[in-house]
Amino acid sequence: MAITNVYAVMPVADFEAARSWYEHLWGRPADRNPMDGLAEWQVIQGGAMQLLRDPDRAGSAMLTVGVDDADGQAAAVAERGVDMGPVQDTPGGFRVAAISDPAGNVITFAQDVGTNV
Repeated sequence: MAITNVYAVMPVADFEAARSWYEHLWGRPADRNPMDGLAEWQVIQGGAMQLLRDPDRAGSAMLTVGVDDADGQAAAVAERGVDMGPVQDTPGGFRVAAISDPAGNVITFAQDVGTNV
């Protein structure tokens, strides 16, 4: 049996407000809307982020997305109206930029730069 897809689920209470916010974050509308209260953005081949209307779990998710240029990613997101704040270096050799969606779910963009930062 082979794994074909992995989905990260971001639960929110106000689905429409969060949907609009994620459209700005990703720079496009959802790729799929499989059912009411669920939208999906394909972020890599075989990997997608799902936005789910689930008020009981809203704000409890964390998503880390590996990127090749954290500064460039933060700048591109800022151009779409979502300010991620400063990109920071970590002791483990990553440059990271993190932001919370309207529900409080945390999305982190992380660039592996090795341990020589």
